[in-house]
Amino acid sequence: MILMKDITRDGNPVLRHVGKKLTFPLSEHYQQLANDMMEYLINSQDPKIAEKHQLRAGVGLAAPQVGESVQMASLLVPDDQGNIIFKETFVNPEIISESVRQVCLSEGEGCLSVDKVIDGYVPRPDKLTIHYFTVDGEEKTIRLKDYPAIVASHEIDHLNGHLFYDRINKQNPFALADDTIVIS
Repeated sequence: MILMKDITRDGNPVLRHVGKKLTFPLSEHYQQLANDMMEYLINSQDPKIAEKHQLRAGVGLAAPQVGESVQMASLLVPDDQGNIIFKETFVNPEIISESVRQVCLSEGEGCLSVDKVIDGYVPRPDKLTIHYFTVDGEEKTIRLKDYPAIVASHEIDHLNGHLFYDRINKQNPFALADDTIVIS
């Protein structure tokens, strides 16, 4: 079981590397890693389990965040009522198209690997088309928008050595393009 002590923190070089692509079939190690990452997300969203193990809630977890520089990320995205609207583990994901219109969260973003609050809007594409493989090696292409697209973009950034605060405008952290969608 992944615990907070297992989460790689900002400053560790693995978070700034481009993860290596995985080959199929996935080894037992990487299959277990995928299971463990999704289990962390499920546990972190369960108030009783999260409190018992002192887990910070997460909607996504990328392999570099647990010290593995590979192209794998798990997403477990709930809606406002806590119902899961997107659940998947991406292997070797690629964003093949993205909207010009941007979206951001009104409260900004956080990250399990970043222990401090960093204020500012994190603009991302409102719509993404992503090509990826499942843990079982099934090839898929999906289109995400709004909050699921934000989460996917955040996790794919991790696989490419980027952290959310890299996207914040350094001169004016709350500046946005006029047509940016702000999600509460």
